[in-house]
Amino acid sequence: MKIKKIKINSFGNLEDKEIDLSDNINIIYGKNEAGKSTLLKFITNSFYGTSKNKKGREFSDYDRYKPWGKEDFSGKLTYVLDNNEQYEVFREFGKKNPKIYNSNMEDVSKNFNIDKNLGNQFFFEQTKVDEKTFLSTIASMQQEVKLDKGSQNVLIQKMANIAGTGEDNVSYKKAIDKLYKKQLDEVGTYRSQGKPINIAQDRLNELKNKKQELLNYKDLKYDFEEKKNEIEEEIVQDNLKIEILKKMKKINEKEMLEHEKLHYNVDLIKKDELEIFELIKKKNYILEDNDIESEEALVKEYNDKINSLEPMERKKFSRQKINPKKYIAMTILLIIINALLIVFLKDNMLKYLGLLGFPIIFIIYNIEKNRLENERIIKQNKEELSKKVEENKKLLVFEKNKKLLEEINILNAKIEVFEKDKREQLKIMEETKARIQSLKDIEKEKLKNTYRNRIDIYEINKLVNSEDIDSKLEEITNSINEKKIELHRIELNKENIIPQLEDLAQIEEELVITEEEYEDLMKKNNSMLVVKQVLEDAYEKMKNNVTPRFTTGLSDNISKISDGKYNRVSINDENGMMVELKSGDYIPAERLSLGTIDQLYLSLRLSMNSEVSTENMPVILDEAFAYYDDERLENILKFLADNYRDKQIIILTCTNREEVILGKLGYDFNKIIL
Repeated sequence: MKIKKIKINSFGNLEDKEIDLSDNINIIYGKNEAGKSTLLKFITNSFYGTSKNKKGREFSDYDRYKPWGKEDFSGKLTYVLDNNEQYEVFREFGKKNPKIYNSNMEDVSKNFNIDKNLGNQFFFEQTKVDEKTFLSTIASMQQEVKLDKGSQNVLIQKMANIAGTGEDNVSYKKAIDKLYKKQLDEVGTYRSQGKPINIAQDRLNELKNKKQELLNYKDLKYDFEEKKNEIEEEIVQDNLKIEILKKMKKINEKEMLEHEKLHYNVDLIKKDELEIFELIKKKNYILEDNDIESEEALVKEYNDKINSLEPMERKKFSRQKINPKKYIAMTILLIIINALLIVFLKDNMLKYLGLLGFPIIFIIYNIEKNRLENERIIKQNKEELSKKVEENKKLLVFEKNKKLLEEINILNAKIEVFEKDKREQLKIMEETKARIQSLKDIEKEKLKNTYRNRIDIYEINKLVNSEDIDSKLEEITNSINEKKIELHRIELNKENIIPQLEDLAQIEEELVITEEEYEDLMKKNNSMLVVKQVLEDAYEKMKNNVTPRFTTGLSDNISKISDGKYNRVSINDENGMMVELKSGDYIPAERLSLGTIDQLYLSLRLSMNSEVSTENMPVILDEAFAYYDDERLENILKFLADNYRDKQIIILTCTNREEVILGKLGYDFNKIIL
């Protein structure tokens, strides 16, 4: 795992810093108080977060590193794991959880577990290194590798315990017995009475209870401030939403005004439709009144009438002829009668009476002839009159249909005029609606572009597409009023708790003193507890596997660091930690100089660095070589450069000794000046 880039917006006394790191040796140079230790703290807090808990100190990390008078308290760190997966972690240090991005700039923060107290556990899941282990093995903070004479024996004992626990049964039991006795005599236990830790614990509990009562108020104050900031930001966002809604309302009103102008076209269309309806109704009434099924039937009937109106032919009636045989017979008979009368009535005048029959026959003939002629004429006249009546009837029907058809055609022509006007009005309306919608869409896009950098685009889309803007405005306005009331309530609560905090400083001062006393005891106690726990949990494993490998690595490191002056470190029950000299003799570690013990402790940390993680973790050293002379410094730098080519090494220093020595040895390195 390697750190690629550091971007500090604002953290402690560091501001607007961007640092690119190489994969191997990096020297970060800065004068005293330039921010080297702050930079190391930034790296640690980027991975694990910034605690607001003082943990017995005067200031918490949050209070210590939060820039004065600035809201921005953030930065970003880019790193690459051994599998070449790159991540960026962005932190606003006032918040518990960071944002984590992969190489595709995808937010993968939710892919990792989130601890209720510690926050997002992404770095622990990736490296299996927690913050405590990181600070005790990976990163060497300033003063952690510097020893004075009074603490060297404690450190040597600690190294011996870690490296030698479980050497054999006798050693294990003896160590446990000594730890129990030392713990009871110098510290005491939770079950003992009257021991230093019991006295300190009782007083500490008393002060803590008093402090907790006050801290509850202080926490409430912080909560109120945080809540106040959240509400104020929400109000800002709500006011932006109101601005958007009001502008959107004007856009809608403008659209409605344009639509109102369309009512004239709508009225014209309705008028056309009404006229069309009335004309169709009138046309239907005409058809119904004349018992005609449809226009098609009327046209057909009209055409049939035209075809049926042919010129009238005069029918000729033949004259009825008189039967001549009858009149010939009558004449012959009359002649015979007259002949007989003349014969028999020779002298009588009556014999000429028969001659009267001839004019009578002639008269009868003429009468019959005239009668027959009159009958023929009467019959012919009757037939002609009948046909003429029939033709007149057809003409009347034809004229009526013609008139009806003309009326229907006139109505259809009027309907077509109104239909055409209606179509034109509809076309105008559609074109106008399209223009109105286009203008509205343009206005909406302008509105989105105006606010997209100030409010989430998803929210903007919801607002500009709101169906009931007045209701939404009322809803947001009510929300703002409620939030303002909540702000007022928070201010009142803050004012109420301030008097409760007046005694906090005095209690905290006394508590710090008592905690320091208790911490001194607890350090002793915890050291013993840690060692006992390590001995108990790791006994079997370390006896067979870890201890031999660990001491071998430690021996190899110290030999290279000391340029062969010390070749081997061993642990034995009788003498504790022993160091082999170049001559082959062994001396107890206590007899070594402070500088050598520094080297030994650094070797211990380097050996542990390779054991704590599945990742190839960096080595970070903050002023670790302050007590080294030039010879020792050259040895350790050569050791680091030769043996950790695959590791990233970050050295924070206030001198140029490291730069000069690495240059003299011909090693490449990346120099950064704070």
